[in-house]
Amino acid sequence: MEIKGKLQIILPLTEGSGKNGPWKKQEFVIETMDTYPKKICMNVWGDKVDEFKKYKIGDMLTCSLDISSREYNGKWYTDIRAWRIQTGDTGGSNEQPNNYVPFSNNEPGVITDSGVGNNNTNNNWEGDLPF
Repeated sequence: MEIKGKLQIILPLTEGSGKNGPWKKQEFVIETMDTYPKKICMNVWGDKVDEFKKYKIGDMLTCSLDISSREYNGKWYTDIRAWRIQTGDTGGSNEQPNNYVPFSNNEPGVITDSGVGNNNTNNNWEGDLPF
């Protein structure tokens, strides 16, 4: 799976030691450029942590992901691990539509050329609910 977005947050580095020796994990959050943007927290492990240090807040990233879930003491935990990260626009999914208007402060944007936010009679939508 591949996802594109803007790097929003870099969380503190997590390190520890297990039965296989020392480990380190770097978590970060990207925001997709979809019509309805989503923030997604994912991580990199081991040597990928050192590679990740070159990225800055605001960079556009394309992440190849593995998603897995595991059960522990009756609860399920989901992990989104980025196994490859590239910068810039590399094509693929999550393309930004031509009429994309970013949301700010959770307030909806208005796209007037597509009929959103006004009475558009081309498709018989008058702004009222159909029931």
